Amino acid sequence: MKFTLNISSVFLVLIAFASCKSSDQEMKSGIWRAVLKTNSAAEIPFNFEVIDSAGAKYINIINGEERFRVDEISFTSDSVFIKMPLFDSEIKAKNKGSVLSGQWIKHLADSDAVMAFDARAGDDWRFFKASKSQEANISGRWSTTFTSLDSADTTIAVGEFRNDNGRLLGTFLTSTGDYRFLEGTVSDNKLYLSCFDGGHAYLFTANVLNDSTITDGKFYSGYAGVENWNARKDENAILPDAYSLTALKKGYNKIDFTFPALDGRKVSILDEKYKNKIVLVQFLGSWCPNCMDETAYLVPFYNKYKDKGVEIIGLAYERTKDFERSRKNVSRLRDRFNVPYEMLITGYTNDKAEVATSIPMLNNFEAFPTLMIIDKKGVVRKIHTGFSGPGTGEYYTKFVQEFEQTIDDLLAEK
Repeated sequence: MKFTLNISSVFLVLIAFASCKSSDQEMKSGIWRAVLKTNSAAEIPFNFEVIDSAGAKYINIINGEERFRVDEISFTSDSVFIKMPLFDSEIKAKNKGSVLSGQWIKHLADSDAVMAFDARAGDDWRFFKASKSQEANISGRWSTTFTSLDSADTTIAVGEFRNDNGRLLGTFLTSTGDYRFLEGTVSDNKLYLSCFDGGHAYLFTANVLNDSTITDGKFYSGYAGVENWNARKDENAILPDAYSLTALKKGYNKIDFTFPALDGRKVSILDEKYKNKIVLVQFLGSWCPNCMDETAYLVPFYNKYKDKGVEIIGLAYERTKDFERSRKNVSRLRDRFNVPYEMLITGYTNDKAEVATSIPMLNNFEAFPTLMIIDKKGVVRKIHTGFSGPGTGEYYTKFVQEFEQTIDDLLAEK
């Protein structure tokens, strides 16, 4: 009897030890604050929420109104591995239950971009624990200029911001796309905005002189990117027409291509499936956050219009020419959004010169994503550069209205 009791005691101790060890492995549910560090020691903060659903953990990365779900999470005895659903990136960190310390790794074509990553459970603040004075009101539209540190390159942008119960929300739009959902604050006449979406990490800082002038801005992108920026309030600030930036070469009004689908089948725009249809050709990459936003829009659009005579072909330009690696990454994009239309692996990289080589009729390709609109006779009618996603508010709404009106008009043509 005594021997049996000793064995039972040992067994209970082992259960208790295993239980404690399992608890240490699990990330605490609730809101976390994370920080990525650049090579200049700038800290790019973001928040995420850990949710326990049916015994499994998943994460929502928080940027403004966006909740970006990440559900590929695995644990070892002392570590956690978080695989981003898109962009071929991941977080590897030592796990102490309420504290994580490790790296965010973005896999490029032939190397990795790595940033130090730390996170702590229970911190729901982004830049400051307690709100500070916010004398300046920067809600509205801003004419913005980004300049490289050597002043050789300049980008014109439009900033759109609004206050939301002490938070500053908004984004910057450029002629080739937007910076998606930014979140931050104005504190003691200084502006702070950040974003992390698994593909890009951004930090914007600046001095707010008054309600109409922002100066001495710094834009940190990833591990090493740094630019200067300034802005002035201008409710009439506009960008070039997105349909005016890319066109076909003189003498061409149609395009031709054949590329393999994800299952290896050869697909051509001249296939019977696309004859006498409105065809949209989407130039995209699985590495591209704006392409993700465009795909998220095109899927319900296609489901709405496919029976009316509209088809879409996605042309993927990945970081590598390796078919299997490209197929894997594009398949993740397809599965993420339940894409019902063909997505083809071009075998070319995202270098603009390679895009021009792959579609030789194309002139002045500017950016990903680009969307080509082809009428029922196979004639290219419009080419839209970039994409203003849902983070841009009324710009996104306006694009959807105008784009769908264009498709309706083309469908009505005989």
